[in-house]
Amino acid sequence: MILAFTILLVLTSAIMILLVLLHKGRGGGLSDMFGGGVTSSLGGSSVAERNLDRFTIGVGVIWFACVIALGLLMAYQGS
Repeated sequence: MILAFTILLVLTSAIMILLVLLHKGRGGGLSDMFGGGVTSSLGGSSVAERNLDRFTIGVGVIWFACVIALGLLMAYQGS
């Protein structure tokens, strides 16, 4: 069971990294430092951005649940 949650945690962590990198930069952060401040008219529509937000939140909830489940499994494994 611990192995399954560990594999799921690694997969969701990699997906979270990719999803966060896909988000549009809001400005004023590291994205401006590396040329992310250039605005483009080719950016995604608001619907695509909203769907990306929803998917990111969903994967984040799964990631958080895996962290909690692994913590509980490891805490009660010894007793």
